[in-house]
Amino acid sequence: MSKTDAVAIFAEGTFEDQITELAGYISQSRPEPERASYLQSIQQKLVTEEDQTLPSNNIARRREAFSVVLGDVNGLGEGTEREIEGFFNLLYAHLLTLWPIDSPETKKHVSEILPIIATSTAESAIKYRIDELHVLQLSRADVEKWLKEWEITPEEKSTFLKTLVEVFSKAGQPDTAYYYKLAHVRSFDPASQTAQPAALDAIATGLSNPTVFDLDPLFKLDAVIAAKSHPLFALLRIFLNGGLDELHTWQRLDAAQLERKIRLLSLADLGFQNIGQDLPYAQVATLLQVPQLEVERWVIDAIRAGLLTGKLAQPAQTLRVTRATARIFGPQEWDLLVRRLAGWRAGLAVVLESVAAARRRNDAVTTAVAGGVVPGEKQSATSEAVVVGATA
Repeated sequence: MSKTDAVAIFAEGTFEDQITELAGYISQSRPEPERASYLQSIQQKLVTEEDQTLPSNNIARRREAFSVVLGDVNGLGEGTEREIEGFFNLLYAHLLTLWPIDSPETKKHVSEILPIIATSTAESAIKYRIDELHVLQLSRADVEKWLKEWEITPEEKSTFLKTLVEVFSKAGQPDTAYYYKLAHVRSFDPASQTAQPAALDAIATGLSNPTVFDLDPLFKLDAVIAAKSHPLFALLRIFLNGGLDELHTWQRLDAAQLERKIRLLSLADLGFQNIGQDLPYAQVATLLQVPQLEVERWVIDAIRAGLLTGKLAQPAQTLRVTRATARIFGPQEWDLLVRRLAGWRAGLAVVLESVAAARRRNDAVTTAVAGGVVPGEKQSATSEAVVVGATA
């Protein structure tokens, strides 16, 4: 994106007036006793050592003063919709004027502002109009280039992409939002717990978007492939390789039977993660989305299906899991098994040490008996000899 693509709209007044205006808006969110001192600290940044206003060519001091104000932005503020929009418009205008559009400073500041706006708890749609001022001017090439250049963690990258998805969705650009949703899924480790929900959401979006017909990019995402046991993945395969017959077969599946099966499999997963532990009925009921009174029936059904074994304790309202079958056996299940085996190994080491100690004691007694002397008798004989000697 070239600099001519961004239009800076300034309010009336000098640079100092506008920065003071921004600081004044920020101060409204601060406690009353702190407002005057905050404004004074900003105004001190706007004068030179000779107590003169900043000259127009002193770009370094202007950037310093603006950066201080920008660093204090942590939300939409306490103003009206019009004041909020005006504040962020002026903020972006100075940002795009003080630094080149493709500079590292611009990228850094934009990446800091966007999450603040997108994650704001304000219900007003104003924040999406603010985002449009800059975000909707981004090209895909810009985003890809920035993500390669920015030194950020994978989590920060995922958060930034999710922000773009939300912004473009609210702005009525579903195709662009879908593009970034695929990038968001691609940013995850396929084995992470957050990957599958994001992958399933991408599948649902791709299938329901009336303008998306190229579903092959979905099938090339590792996180989507990792969700192959989910019914949505089966539906995706039908749209990739099947026809109406396969779709009609999928639609004829008994919803009640599918719901029963998914509950039993979910219960088996929970049991596998908690073998040897007591599961409260309340936790099981929450997972299965059933009343707590129905927990025992579902546990019995899972036991009959061979998915788990355990013991129900009605007084304590708990399930003691002794065995369970994992729905899939991937990296997470291997890690859990390794930790469980390590625990068993440590426990067995303690038992073996106890057995070895008992064996050593037994061997000592056997050796003493084989020599014709019992440790207790030896001590008694010695004592008797001492007494006899004393009498003599």
